Amino acid sequence: MTLIDLALDEDLLTDPEVVGDQRGHQTAEQESKNASQSAAVDLTGSLLDRRTVELTLGSRASGIYVGADLAPLILARVAERLERPVPSWDPIIKDGEAVTSGTVIARLHGELPILLAAERTMLNFLCHLSGVATLTRAYVNTVSGTRAVIRDTRKTTPGLRMLEKYAVRCGGGSNHRLGLWDAFLIKDNHLAFAPMVELVSRARQQQPARPLEVEVDSLEQLQECLDLGVDLILLDNMPVAMINEAVRLSAGRCQLEVSGGVGLENLRAIAKTGVDYIAVGALTHSSPILDLGLDYPEL
Repeated sequence: MTLIDLALDEDLLTDPEVVGDQRGHQTAEQESKNASQSAAVDLTGSLLDRRTVELTLGSRASGIYVGADLAPLILARVAERLERPVPSWDPIIKDGEAVTSGTVIARLHGELPILLAAERTMLNFLCHLSGVATLTRAYVNTVSGTRAVIRDTRKTTPGLRMLEKYAVRCGGGSNHRLGLWDAFLIKDNHLAFAPMVELVSRARQQQPARPLEVEVDSLEQLQECLDLGVDLILLDNMPVAMINEAVRLSAGRCQLEVSGGVGLENLRAIAKTGVDYIAVGALTHSSPILDLGLDYPEL
């Protein structure tokens, strides 16, 4: 089952005549099984005739848009579930482009009940991802003129990591590791159970080609990393004065990344210290949506 299917199940779960009386008395697995065996239905949408209409997707606020490739997939899946023709999707704005209030993003053409059935799921995805890109762009703009690159973290919505990290890139940011499998990041919870020198040695022996980063929260730990020749050091929750000292001590021998306690209010000061990366969990776990909506023709 795809991510889109999981999202659509929340709206087009099942025919209530089939399992409605059993709702609340079944496990999630049983409800999902019943849903897959029943026809999808939009009760209110079924009251409308199947006239063909053209709707427009528009922005209600300024920001960075994301969703040009995702929206038609949602439309197609809804049409398939309801066994009706797939609406057309005519994009005007590309992913990563700026929009303002009133910008027409795309035109949709198809049967009215299908478009309305797809509307909320489509907007849930697009508004959220556009919000991630919009907040990312604000961070990127704030560090403009410095060497600092804005990066995301693994603090993502379960199931949405790849989409959210794509939205970060659309906003001008860069992705940190995608998961636990593509890079070593030795953190305090690892160092609590083994010395840094042993963990660094094991990482280099196991997979020397993989990126290796070590998190430190003191200048003493930083010096230990420098002595071990670590290429990338994560400065965790350090005040700006300590970050400045870390940059001086490292003297270009490694790349430095800052994480923890980072916000738009102190971002510029952190970037001006000369660090290479600034990791911001808020890009994905705290971004507000970008307000988008479908506009209907006058009846």
